[in-house]
Amino acid sequence: MKWFLGWIWLITTGFCFLQPPDLQQQVKATLRTHVLKEASWALAQQPVTVTAQTSPRSAGTRHDFFSEGDYWWPDSINPQAPYVQRDGMTNPDNFVAHRQAMIRFSRIVGALASAYKLTGDEKYTRAAFQHLNAWFVNPDTRMNPSLLYAQAIKGRATGRGIGIIDTIHLMEVAQGLMVMEKSKSANPKQVAAIKSWFSDYITWLTTHPYGKDEMEAKNNHGTCWVMQVASFAKLTGNEQVMAFCRDRYKTVLLPNQMAANGSFPLELRRTKPYGYSLFNLDAMVMICQILSDKKDNLWTCQTADGRSIRKGIDYLYPYVADKSRWPLKPDVMYWNDWPIAQPFLVLGAVQFDEKGWLKTWEKLEHDPQVEEVLRNLPIRNPVIWL
Repeated sequence: MKWFLGWIWLITTGFCFLQPPDLQQQVKATLRTHVLKEASWALAQQPVTVTAQTSPRSAGTRHDFFSEGDYWWPDSINPQAPYVQRDGMTNPDNFVAHRQAMIRFSRIVGALASAYKLTGDEKYTRAAFQHLNAWFVNPDTRMNPSLLYAQAIKGRATGRGIGIIDTIHLMEVAQGLMVMEKSKSANPKQVAAIKSWFSDYITWLTTHPYGKDEMEAKNNHGTCWVMQVASFAKLTGNEQVMAFCRDRYKTVLLPNQMAANGSFPLELRRTKPYGYSLFNLDAMVMICQILSDKKDNLWTCQTADGRSIRKGIDYLYPYVADKSRWPLKPDVMYWNDWPIAQPFLVLGAVQFDEKGWLKTWEKLEHDPQVEEVLRNLPIRNPVIWL
């Protein structure tokens, strides 16, 4: 009898081991080599904040983030006149050092937090806090918790609310801190100081005219305001702001931005409709990922006529699996650089148990190098979001 029971146990145990891993584990297995390689690179990096470089065109101090409107160019007739707009055409002479530094910061913290989550090795936490302290705590190198001088336009504006989209790259910094804050190497006082910085930034985002203007934007800018404010509110435990963002998604973003077929009409009207559609869907998926809980699941939320995040993924997925099916003209720039391993594919696959989406995600580029792609990629480390 004991032999028989042991045989049954072996068969049962073996059967269990032969079962396909759940999709979360599959994602971690897919990314493990890449994560550890990125983390190895990150361990060797020294902090670089906004104080490392400045622009003579910035109206702010060395502690203020500064960027310039991407699609604004010198007037070819009068070079001294205010810049003129060319939608979808990025001006290569813009000041981008602060944006690059922030993306680099996000990449470093995201990689180190991912490696810590996979391995539990404290060396990753210790390295991450060197960068976190430089950006948010050290008075000599910290960034001011505001965005008064982002996406400025020479001769027209010293900064604009539209520039708030530049700080979507702080989302993985905030999420990375959530992953690492309970580690043995995390200093509680430093954690509190960093959270205080994010609290101050939330206040600015929700009270300054630039923040209010961006919140009311009808397209991806309005989506990205909700996405990043939700991320920072979750880090700081601001339930009131999180509730506001949930309501904003359900009553404003979903019914007003998504068409009944799951597309985003305002993005489709742009000169880069494919890239902007991917970007806006990624942002909406991130809102669902950040804000969903047992009481309020945004993944299952839908309007009376059936608009939902699932409908959005179902609309765009065929054109990611086979871009040649895209029904509109190619984007005016960077058409060949999309799609990559989009966040909506991996997080949507895990949420809805869609193995086909995950297979498509696995085949796409996980380490993009094109700056425009990196700028419009809200997250690049799915491990810390699962």
